[in-house]
Amino acid sequence: MNIFESLFLGVVQGVTEFIPVSSSGHLVIFQNLFGLRPDHMFIEFINFGTLLALLYFFRDKIRTITKDIFSKKDYKLALNILITALPAGITGYLLADFIESNSFFVNINVVLTALGLVGILMVIIEKITKYNKTSELEQITKRHALAIGIIQVFSLIPGVSRSGSTIIAGRLLGFNSILSAEYSFLASIPIMIGVSLKLLIKDNDYLLNNLSIVIVSNIFAFLAGLVAIKFLLAILSKRGLEVFGWYRIILVCIIILAINIK
Repeated sequence: MNIFESLFLGVVQGVTEFIPVSSSGHLVIFQNLFGLRPDHMFIEFINFGTLLALLYFFRDKIRTITKDIFSKKDYKLALNILITALPAGITGYLLADFIESNSFFVNINVVLTALGLVGILMVIIEKITKYNKTSELEQITKRHALAIGIIQVFSLIPGVSRSGSTIIAGRLLGFNSILSAEYSFLASIPIMIGVSLKLLIKDNDYLLNNLSIVIVSNIFAFLAGLVAIKFLLAILSKRGLEVFGWYRIILVCIIILAINIK
């Protein structure tokens, strides 16, 4: 892989990690249509840039949560975030080898099916769900947190999207789109930190041997991630999930046509 390919993949990862269109799904599509086949370890290491984008964007909220824990002894929000992170985190850890070796998780048909079905669900949700009185992160209950965490497990399927699954869960619980997105991002931080620590401990040889492309890809993943978070929150405040649902549906139609023509 050359430096330009790593730059491109860093941008793709940064944008699609946060916008609910599935970063893993898009990478599978690029692999199948354009022959761009980055190895699994490279994809894992791009997550450093997206993690840093999250930590930077939500630095004030993270600082507030930390102060609440140590000064006010208020663990509610932090505990809820941990509850949400655990189901997908544990499942991903236990099935890591299976996911990496099973062709199901890089199958273009699986990706297109997941993209389309979740897209349809997004469109329907925005038309039928109503907001409830939960409008602040602090009002989220442990039951809410666990429900969101269980639904997040489905994001292990490429094409579903981690942010997409958790935002959908929040909307189904009656949260507004912005609250759903903010909680989704905060809840993804523990999982991303865990994955990053595992990589640094077990696979640091890969990092040392591919330092230049990893640095370049993560710089652009970080910058693209910041833009993507701001873009997502702006769109959600005006249009909700529906626009991303239609994007998914249209993308699936285009890819199917492209495959048939090819």
